[in-house]
Amino acid sequence: MTEIETIIAQDLLTIGAVTLRPHEPFTWASGIHSPIYTDNRLTISYPAVRTRIADGLAALIKTQFPDVAVIGGVATAGIPHAALVADRLNLPMVYVRSKPKDHGQGRQIEGRLPAGAKMVLIDDLLSTGGSVLKAATAAKREGADVIGVAAIFSYQLAASTANFAAAKIPFATLTNYSALIETAKHLGQINDQELTLLQAFRADPTHWQA
Repeated sequence: MTEIETIIAQDLLTIGAVTLRPHEPFTWASGIHSPIYTDNRLTISYPAVRTRIADGLAALIKTQFPDVAVIGGVATAGIPHAALVADRLNLPMVYVRSKPKDHGQGRQIEGRLPAGAKMVLIDDLLSTGGSVLKAATAAKREGADVIGVAAIFSYQLAASTANFAAAKIPFATLTNYSALIETAKHLGQINDQELTLLQAFRADPTHWQA
């Protein structure tokens, strides 16, 4: 684990943005039983945490996607982080709705997006990558060149890796599932048996059982 992966994982656990329940799993909309629930929207309510996230995402983007010209926020959870990052990088920002408005000019992208602009999209977390890749498709329709995706956290699901590869869009995150469960163990929030259960979920989430 890198230092930033550990720091952000600890932040998410400390503020309760991530809940681990390997013995009382949650049920996702897809029907999958999951030992983890993530609500990274909580991070905006903690100034020190959101600052570390914004600083981390800005540094990540400068390193991984140095040609970026526009920051895009994925509605709704990615918007506040995109705003903070755009400010740090002194770059224009837009945000992308999940679907076009059904009134007015029917826009899906808010803000000024120059044709051919190299864009990095920001979201709060990556599961299968579906929502952010839909946003990337919308941005491309408007003429943007989506060069990458940055997020706070990834579940590290195989489906996500496959979907990003198929879309030919690279992605980077501040922390991930593996770092988070190892950090939880270090903090004493889970025991060895629970760590094993959590590791098994990442290996095969579809057939995982508590």
